[in-house]
Amino acid sequence: GVAAQDLVGSLRGLQPRLYSIASSAQFAEDEVHLCVSPLKFELHDRARRGVASGHLAEDLQCGDMVPVYVQRNDNFRLPDDPSAPIVMIGAGTGVAPYRAFMQHREALGIEGRSWLFFGERNFRTDFLYQLEWQGWHRAGALSRIDLAFSRDQTSKVYVQDRLRERAAELFAWLDEGAHVYVCGDAAQMARDVHTALKSVVAGGLGCDDEAAEAWLRERQAEGRYQRDVY
Repeated sequence: GVAAQDLVGSLRGLQPRLYSIASSAQFAEDEVHLCVSPLKFELHDRARRGVASGHLAEDLQCGDMVPVYVQRNDNFRLPDDPSAPIVMIGAGTGVAPYRAFMQHREALGIEGRSWLFFGERNFRTDFLYQLEWQGWHRAGALSRIDLAFSRDQTSKVYVQDRLRERAAELFAWLDEGAHVYVCGDAAQMARDVHTALKSVVAGGLGCDDEAAEAWLRERQAEGRYQRDVY
């Protein structure tokens, strides 16, 4: 047999968890904010939780220390031209970097147009940073906001549905040089959003899916279509 400690000692260390930073150093100089949703699930009739998310959300007390490091992402950042419009598409904790974007723009007085598409399950419990988004929208810093709360009505509505509903206006923004960002779940949300964007472009250009895909690839190469998916 193998002693329990020997078994544990032979295991590889946990992979580090990467979280998008939800704040701007220009706005909150000595702080870094994270948006963490603790994972909870059942496995073999036992309640389980995400190792890192559960630890961060439920175990730590004020003043506790955790090891962290910053991993640069040069492919997910605001446009070099501050006047360029931005379209931010995210679901769940994928909204985190957009809060950082808005804080950054507010701190520097950047007034370019901005549009948020955000999706979650329920408006009452899951509208992350609700008061901040509403405040930015009231102040005009956030030009437009479209929300999709999938469980608040009988038929499920997702961010990709909102993209299709706003197709004409959205393509006009894209045609005028808007930068598009997608952040969140790679397996489903990002894929479905990409399909919806392809449909928006096909309708706007009057072309087929293949040409729309090529158009999006060109925007990606220019840095105008950026994705942070996980």
